[in-house]
Amino acid sequence: MKLLENSYFEAINSQLTIETGDCQIIGRLSRSQSGDESEGLLSDKCSRKTLFYLIATLNASFRPDYDFSRAKSHEFSKEPSLNWVMNAVNSSLFSAAGEEFNELKPKLWQAIDAEICLSECDIYSYNPDLDSDPYGEEGNLWSFNYFFYNTRLKRIVFFTCRSVSLFMAPRETDLENEFEIELEQDEEEEENMDEEGYGAVNS
Repeated sequence: MKLLENSYFEAINSQLTIETGDCQIIGRLSRSQSGDESEGLLSDKCSRKTLFYLIATLNASFRPDYDFSRAKSHEFSKEPSLNWVMNAVNSSLFSAAGEEFNELKPKLWQAIDAEICLSECDIYSYNPDLDSDPYGEEGNLWSFNYFFYNTRLKRIVFFTCRSVSLFMAPRETDLENEFEIELEQDEEEEENMDEEGYGAVNS
């Protein structure tokens, strides 16, 4: 399965990276195409075919860093309603980004609705254990992974988002400073070795 290009999603994604005082929000919308939904239920949560499409969407979204081929059915849940999901997303993003998200919110949901027709969707979430979580590293504050699946359109919109602590996660400037310090230490060691070698030759 491949992710399909969507210019509206690209515009929204550029606004879903939001840095606040102590954390950074990183969100992404993507779209994939499914096939026919014809098999029976794997459990009370989703059919075997749906599970295949959800896992394929995860693999396409996180490739090449993660492989979800061993994901289990119990890690996926069918959400109770669209309103429940919208409230959960809005609450998480507003609590982290405040008014900056309020300005983005209507455009975000309009873009998703235009692509997938939200009123016709079944919505699933991916809730892995810590060992399987692509966002399980230290410094991750919270995350969510929602699939909006329209079987009539044979289409899935995947919305993944996380909040990362800026105090825990190393920033580029910190890494650059560490690299510069290492270079300076290496240069000092080389100079000391040259001086010792020069002294030995002249003694």
